[in-house]
Amino acid sequence: MAIRRIPSLNWLRVFETAARAQSFARAAQLLHMSAPAVSQQIKALEAHLNTPLFERGPRSVSLTRAGAAFLPAVQQALRSVETTAASLFGTPSGEPLSVQASLMFACSWLAPRLGAFQARHPEVLLQIMTANQNDDFLRKAADLQIVFGTNPGRGGDEDLLFGEVLTPVALSALAEGIERPEDLLGQRLIEIATHRSGWLQVLEAAPDADLSRARFCFADTTQLALAMAAGGFGIALARAPATDAVVETYGLVPCLESLTVRGGQSYYLVYPARAALAPAARAFRAWLLEETADYR
Repeated sequence: MAIRRIPSLNWLRVFETAARAQSFARAAQLLHMSAPAVSQQIKALEAHLNTPLFERGPRSVSLTRAGAAFLPAVQQALRSVETTAASLFGTPSGEPLSVQASLMFACSWLAPRLGAFQARHPEVLLQIMTANQNDDFLRKAADLQIVFGTNPGRGGDEDLLFGEVLTPVALSALAEGIERPEDLLGQRLIEIATHRSGWLQVLEAAPDADLSRARFCFADTTQLALAMAAGGFGIALARAPATDAVVETYGLVPCLESLTVRGGQSYYLVYPARAALAPAARAFRAWLLEETADYR
């Protein structure tokens, strides 16, 4: 059965307050409303959902099973709105900046360095979002986007940040048993199917490796592949420098330090037009290019 959109967000606010207060009268005081108005809005929400949310008593109310299940989602949604509003509008002197980045880049490379940017530009109110697929970048608007691929081709301006170098990594106990490229074939090789460069390119760099013996298993993100390797499930591919921090955090080590392959994809900073960048976006771009200069 299709549920229509709730026409009034105030109904949710009244519901959440009444649930905490366990009293329509007390909720009315907290919301600076009349008790009949609170009761009316609760009834409207219940009618819209076609489900009773409260058991009414003579002097108090309690949540029904449906109301108790609904409450955490309502509270989370209201907190999210309040937090975002405080971030965007709570500091009049700050300039908001939204940056969307691929998950691996954001978690492993960008996150450890954001403190340095914020220390240099305390006036910027950062909002960091992540994405995995191209559609994720297209669905969410951001001032700046950091994408991974061969050619962003988004109709705006772009800056190359750096590429990737692939190296097999695993827990040290497993890695110590890998003495030759052929030894990799006796282990599970965790592959990312959506990446252009992967295990086939690495194994092709080892001329004596019989690829028909390879045992692959698949993950949809590099972060998951590295987590699986950290759990002892197999061998993943580190993609330096983007994965350096995560590889270190997980305690993974190279299986064969001499077996490295340069990948065919890179990270790019993309945005609609360089001339139209706001001051906060210009500052972030300048800082990011400075931080990645040595890789290029």
